[in-house]
Amino acid sequence: MTGAPGVVISLDGRVALVTGAGAGIGRATARLLARAGAAIAVNDVDAERAKTTTDEIGAAGGHAVALPADVTHAEQVESMVAGCVDQLGGLDIAVNNVGMLRGLAPRAVVDLDAEYLRTIVDQNLVATLLCSAAEARAMVASGHGGVIVHVSSGETMRSAPMLAVYGASKAAINHLTKSMAVELGPAGIRVLAVAPGTTPTEHIVAAMSQEHLDAIAASTHQRTCVVRGRSTTLSDASSVCGHATAVPSISIRSSAKARRATPSSVPAGATPAAAVRAPRTPALAK
Repeated sequence: MTGAPGVVISLDGRVALVTGAGAGIGRATARLLARAGAAIAVNDVDAERAKTTTDEIGAAGGHAVALPADVTHAEQVESMVAGCVDQLGGLDIAVNNVGMLRGLAPRAVVDLDAEYLRTIVDQNLVATLLCSAAEARAMVASGHGGVIVHVSSGETMRSAPMLAVYGASKAAINHLTKSMAVELGPAGIRVLAVAPGTTPTEHIVAAMSQEHLDAIAASTHQRTCVVRGRSTTLSDASSVCGHATAVPSISIRSSAKARRATPSSVPAGATPAAAVRAPRTPALAK
């Protein structure tokens, strides 16, 4: 059982699959869900990273299995989901976290080529589509419903210089989320999207200059509990992902009475949603 102050999450007896859980937001989310009591299927394209997260969960008293796979390939996605069901007994929660730039650097629109476009779209939109379709089939087959959380991006809420393809592919995930929520609702499956602001994970730091990261952080404005002028932290992003898996079953405790909430998309941490303007990136600030 875990959660932020005033929010208690209990996922005892649930099975959760987290993609991209070998590092960054995915790793932090997998560990949070494990602390809440869920058994975790840990996916990553890197088998060693998946094993490391699995071992960390086990060392903390949780239960996890490693399911390495490249989720941009349909046959590997099907095998991953089947492995989760076979090894952990089902699938109740899926967090589709794989995304970002797959090792590429931000690029201006005038410098885009077909290979770059396809790589970014595959890494974000296609991977999410393949995973969510396979996960939904497993949940429908079980007859028990479930919840699917897509990790979108705060960059979908404003212009994203140098990240236009990434932002567009994540914006498509937002639309996918709404459509899936309507389609799958009658089967008892909730579909939500979480939109973190730029989170300085190891992959982000490797892909972007510090000047670019600073420009993005400086462009954020206060929104709900967000601290203005800073980047989203792993705690911000993973906490919202974790809470999203439990909505509406979590109790949000206030001085009046517990209440329930069912958002369709949730900003996470230092989201740029309320930014007055896009950050002036180094390449475009001349």
